[in-house]
Amino acid sequence: MPKINGNEIRPGNILEHDGHLWSAVKVDHVKPGKGGAFAQVEMRNLRNGSKLNERFRSADKVERVRLDQKDQQFLYETDGKLVFMDLESYEQIEIDSELLGERRAFLQDGMMVKIEYYDDEALNATVPQKVTCKIVETEPVVKGQTAANSFKPAVLDNGVRVMVPPFVGQDEDIVVNTETMEYAERA
Repeated sequence: MPKINGNEIRPGNILEHDGHLWSAVKVDHVKPGKGGAFAQVEMRNLRNGSKLNERFRSADKVERVRLDQKDQQFLYETDGKLVFMDLESYEQIEIDSELLGERRAFLQDGMMVKIEYYDDEALNATVPQKVTCKIVETEPVVKGQTAANSFKPAVLDNGVRVMVPPFVGQDEDIVVNTETMEYAERA
């Protein structure tokens, strides 16, 4: 695995540190008035989700890990496990539903999900950035309410609450950004 200097760490990098795999969440480069510069790195453990703040000087060497990414199709959920299928080998794998976190609600049957592997261990799963959902409950359209920044609450078919523009009504399909959990556009 390639070693990188402490000042080359960027958010999103996967690092091996103290025998564990960490994802760099936030990186601040600090140049104090006295002493050498360093990178203050907030990291999240990929296996148990714990967080760690660590300082790396530019002379420090850190192992950077590359994860293999595979697109896999979601089949079903059973006992808190999500079952996916590799479309090339038709092999099925189970991963914890907690791996997706709050994005779990956007998972739909047959959806392609990007799963990141370290050796044969699934460490991360990413749903598509934009997902189409149906609005099951929202307030009716009020005539004359055309203020540019007015939004109203809506409940989607998966139970997630989002804010939508006033012109969007019940039983309409909308596109939701899964990263920000916000309305993107009409479907």
